[in-house]
Amino acid sequence: MPLGVLRVARLNVEAAILEGTDDATLNRAVGHIAGTAAPGDAGNAGIAGHRDSFFRALKNIAVGDAVEITTPSGALVYHVERTWIVTPEDVWVLDPTSSSALTLVTCYPFHFVGSAPQRFIVRAVRSAVQTAAERD
Repeated sequence: MPLGVLRVARLNVEAAILEGTDDATLNRAVGHIAGTAAPGDAGNAGIAGHRDSFFRALKNIAVGDAVEITTPSGALVYHVERTWIVTPEDVWVLDPTSSSALTLVTCYPFHFVGSAPQRFIVRAVRSAVQTAAERD
């Protein structure tokens, strides 16, 4: 059962969020990274996706872009604060944060053939909350 749906409207990105980051999960959705906060909770929610499928368009993401996560309890809106490129060992990008944040992780370079040597990171911070009741 999906945890929610992730959307980046400007880039036409829309993907179900499932728990986990194994190949079977990432072949059909984006995955919530174990050990990180749940989307909408205080802390840093990590979401991983393949660069050659759901997260291909992230190569064009920009600071200020809205990232929306819709869950059964409402819509969460985040805005991109920064992007950067790290090595796979730089797991500090998933460290807890004091406020509600979202960290999107995909392989880099985007058009690399084979196992990519780096990771492209998008950090977005929560900016608004809208519950299902407020939308109706």
